[in-house]
Amino acid sequence: MTLSIEEEIKTLRRELERHNRLYYVEATPEISDRDFDKLLRRLQSLEVDNPQYQSEDSPSRKVGGQPIDGFTSVDHRVPMLSIENLFVEQEIIDWDIGIRELLEDDTPVYSVEYKIDGVALALVYENGRLVRGVTRGNGTTGDDITSNARVVGGVPLRLAMQSPPAVLEVRGEVIIHGADFAAFQATQIERGDDPFRNPRNAAAGALKLLDPQIARQRSLRFLAHGVGHCEGIEWTSYLVFLDAIRQMGIPITPGVTRATGCGQLLQVLGQMIERVPELPFEVDGIVVKLNQLAQRKELGATSKFPRWVKAYKWERYEAETNVNNISIQVGKTGILTPVAELKPIEIDGTIVSRASLHNRDELERLGIMLGDRVLVEKAGKIIPHVLRVNTAARSGKERRFLFPENCPECHVVTQQEKGGVYIRCPNPQCPAQLRESLVFFASRAAMDIDGLGEKLIEQLLDAKLIDGIPSLYRLHTQQAELQKIERMGEKSVQRLLAGIAESKSRPLWRLLTGLNIRQVGQSNAQVIEAAFGTMQSIVEQPLETLAAVDDIGPIIAESVHSFFASEYGQKQVRELKGLGLNQGDPIAKMAQDAEIQRLTGNTVVVTGTLNQLSRDEAKQLVRDHGGKVSGSVSKKTDFIVVGEKAGSKLTKAQELGIEVLTEQEFLTRLGIQNNIT
Repeated sequence: MTLSIEEEIKTLRRELERHNRLYYVEATPEISDRDFDKLLRRLQSLEVDNPQYQSEDSPSRKVGGQPIDGFTSVDHRVPMLSIENLFVEQEIIDWDIGIRELLEDDTPVYSVEYKIDGVALALVYENGRLVRGVTRGNGTTGDDITSNARVVGGVPLRLAMQSPPAVLEVRGEVIIHGADFAAFQATQIERGDDPFRNPRNAAAGALKLLDPQIARQRSLRFLAHGVGHCEGIEWTSYLVFLDAIRQMGIPITPGVTRATGCGQLLQVLGQMIERVPELPFEVDGIVVKLNQLAQRKELGATSKFPRWVKAYKWERYEAETNVNNISIQVGKTGILTPVAELKPIEIDGTIVSRASLHNRDELERLGIMLGDRVLVEKAGKIIPHVLRVNTAARSGKERRFLFPENCPECHVVTQQEKGGVYIRCPNPQCPAQLRESLVFFASRAAMDIDGLGEKLIEQLLDAKLIDGIPSLYRLHTQQAELQKIERMGEKSVQRLLAGIAESKSRPLWRLLTGLNIRQVGQSNAQVIEAAFGTMQSIVEQPLETLAAVDDIGPIIAESVHSFFASEYGQKQVRELKGLGLNQGDPIAKMAQDAEIQRLTGNTVVVTGTLNQLSRDEAKQLVRDHGGKVSGSVSKKTDFIVVGEKAGSKLTKAQELGIEVLTEQEFLTRLGIQNNIT
């Protein structure tokens, strides 16, 4: 059936909008850039020949219109305030303490996201159509750059929803990916122009151009991270907001993570910092926000900063150097990691000669070649990493690096993990995996064995005195052979054996960590031990039970279950148990479970000034006995504990008919009969 002109135009618009969303929002493109351009050119041709079907929100309008005379100033209906910066972990801890005191909520939920080093932009949609793009300006007034905003990649001209709100203002950053910036910088140099120093400057310059056609050439992208003035729509939390606008077709800041309480917040911060080098764009910190929008409103703002958000930042130091070589490291789980061997250069007072390239995809994204000039960054706690390649400095002598198809250590054919980016050596007997797993097992992060470092492990392997983790605990039978190793006198041998013997009594979670189970680090190991108590209990758990544990979930559960179901995992457990390593404490676990039963399933609010306990101590008792602490009274509250000056929370509890306990009644319910002094 032949489509009419109008039907073909509508079909092309739908297809182009879908492909734009797949590319910018879902990061799962179905067609090449070339095929996309073919569809776009066909649409443009039809619209030119049939002007009666033209539309302001057609994907063709993202190509850019005619130059404009200038920008006008626009007032922000909700000010675009700055974010206060914090630079050390203690400042985060202090801020969290203040948040908990102000909200009377001991477990606030935070959203944690990368602070993208871009240019702030507010997009205003009315009835689903983009009507305005405004820069941050001074926070109160910005420039109307709608003509340029329309050509920014990922910015939909029309929201993908049936009943759009009357007004929706979405805020975010305009960025240029590192690879796109390197290509643009090379073009500038070829033209004889002074190149921009970094992607942010190039993006800012593009948004100030009066010609949207030129602005479009800089491969600008938009990532949303905030909400401004809205009418006809609302959300309960920031994470719900992000999910909603993503469904509307607006790309959001990637990697946003939920954290409950300060402990988990600090853990998430550490994990996200480690992943910074893998990002395709530049960041200069991590932003922590209260997730609940009602709590944000309650805290409000100072004259300069909102109280509900902080930016955890670090100083950035950059330098340019040469890539002399690219080597491959095989890790303890078999992952092959490419590493750039750099011409040594000083950055922030340290000599940098190596930088991880993380995986094959990152290698290809950077487009790095042997002999390239690269920009290397060292920032805060982040290990040095390659930001981008200076393609303009290429001489033609650079050589492409071919990622190996075989493990460089054992020569077994490698495999790409299903649905992932990592290339692995599947050989459990790979000498590199054995070496790295033993080093990790003995490290402070795991079993913390005094006297057993990387160099000694290599010597023990070379002497064939060890062939796996259990063999470490048989070394006491080979003291004569140990003394033959270089620099291993009798005292050194006794120190090593004492350290190994002492490690047998380490907590079970340390053993779980040291077993090198994928996805299981210290925190997850502690959660698993707390849930099941003994190694035998963990081994016996079905997949569904493991997955049901808070903070574990299906992915980690699958990894744990697979390890203990494998012949290798069962052999490790059997041998280590026989060698006398701590397998957990079933009696302590039974006692703990008995105590926990007192408040399991109860939601408790603590309010007012208590006499025998501080409010934090009372809340900790609730958690210790299996209950959940809430900062507000609702129909879901089981009872409240009140002290002097209980205030509005007591009033609300009485209105809802919720049980009210005095401090002593609370202690009695927990089986604590005597007063605490």
